[in-house]
Amino acid sequence: MARTTRRTPLLVSEEEKTTLEELSRSRTAPLRVVERAKILLGHLAGRPLSQIAVEVQVARDTVYKCIDKALAMGVQAGLKDLYHRPKEPSITPEAKAWVVHLACTKPKDLGYAAEVWSRRLLAQHVRQRATEAGHASLVRAGKATVQRILAEHTLRPHKVKYYLERRDPEFERKMREVLLVYREVSLAHPAGRRRTYTVSVDEKPGVQALANVAPDPGLAAAGEARPSRCDGGRDSGRRRVQGDLPPVAGRHAEIGRDYEYKRLGTASILAALDLHDGHVLVRVERRHRSREFILLLKELDAYYPAEATIRVILDNHSAHVSKETRAFLASKPNRFLYVHTPTHASWLNLVESLFGKMARTFLRHIRVESWDELKARILKGVAEMNDQPVIFRWKKFDLIDAAAT
Repeated sequence: MARTTRRTPLLVSEEEKTTLEELSRSRTAPLRVVERAKILLGHLAGRPLSQIAVEVQVARDTVYKCIDKALAMGVQAGLKDLYHRPKEPSITPEAKAWVVHLACTKPKDLGYAAEVWSRRLLAQHVRQRATEAGHASLVRAGKATVQRILAEHTLRPHKVKYYLERRDPEFERKMREVLLVYREVSLAHPAGRRRTYTVSVDEKPGVQALANVAPDPGLAAAGEARPSRCDGGRDSGRRRVQGDLPPVAGRHAEIGRDYEYKRLGTASILAALDLHDGHVLVRVERRHRSREFILLLKELDAYYPAEATIRVILDNHSAHVSKETRAFLASKPNRFLYVHTPTHASWLNLVESLFGKMARTFLRHIRVESWDELKARILKGVAEMNDQPVIFRWKKFDLIDAAAT
């Protein structure tokens, strides 16, 4: 049986006792404060110190120090740590600077295969080279030690943040020219014939034709059921159509799709967006070379009145300025007028908004049985857009004045 402590009983006010009770039940206070509140409450209740240590799950020395501080300087002192002078850091500033220097150097430059550091690799290198570099305090440095040193300088050498260097020396001039065209279009009267029609042109390459590999689509037509491979047959009552399981009210909220698929090739969407009425002309090709781009120009030539000028906003893709393309443009004098966007400034081309709309609508999660079906689906999706055209507008023209200064 634990003997009663010989320490003086702790005298506290009702307010202090209430504070201790609240802290002992707190889920937001620091753990050491909660433990000390429980220790002091146990002492107030007259329980043996060894019993208090077992109940709070701390060492008996912790109980002794907490109660002695409270008896000597009050309850608040018993809840807090006494001031102590921290020991001198064992890792010198020079050693930390060396670690920072290593973190700012690529590991491949030091003979490793990796392109960027991991904390494990950096810590390993620090330990191996610490003595040689004259920083013996880092001989036993682990990942946590290296991480703390890097955190002091907000360094994350294991991360890569991409940037885009402005390589076009005429960026401001070209941007201003494009924005002036957009402002002119926005101010033009929407109705009536024009002398100049403005279209935004670009390509969306790499649209994948993906096909489901199982099951046989004929099963659905025959009314047969087939268990799902991913859930042990729980969907045996759901009929598959082209490999997909339709939603079932009250049971399956989403479409079920087998994770396996096969690739049937890729398609490039060549699009011309009319900035006046939102009409879209597209071609779906397997490649996007000069000959495919010329076919799009021919469609534009056939679509617009013969006496009008077609002003084309486009980037500097090689197909747009190739020898073949220039030969076609020369055969149509004064018909096409190019307005180039700056290099690496596709965000200035409004047709990118059209491609984004395609990606969010009919291209989203698309599955087909052949490349030709992908082409047909894309053309059908564009036809649906043209039934309810959306006029894309540029609304922020303050960059015009910024580019002029």
